Amino acid sequence: MAEQLVSDLTSDYGKAVLMPRDRAMLDYSVKLTHSPQAVNADDVERLRLHGFDDLAIHDICLVVSYFAFVNRVANGLGVEMESDSAP
Repeated sequence: MAEQLVSDLTSDYGKAVLMPRDRAMLDYSVKLTHSPQAVNADDVERLRLHGFDDLAIHDICLVVSYFAFVNRVANGLGVEMESDSAP
């Protein structure tokens, strides 16, 4: 079960069986990553409707934004990703 969830999340999170709260968080995160200019108050309100308070929404936004920033810096400097395989 856990292996299937990991597989679904890494290939297409839309196929994963998730709680509505988790799906709302991922939907927001993907939108912020792919179309940050399209994120608006309705997206934040949707998170609130799923039980996220302002601090949690702030934290989600910061984590997603930080990863985008770090990846942009790494790409801009030509940093190569390490292999996922164990030694």
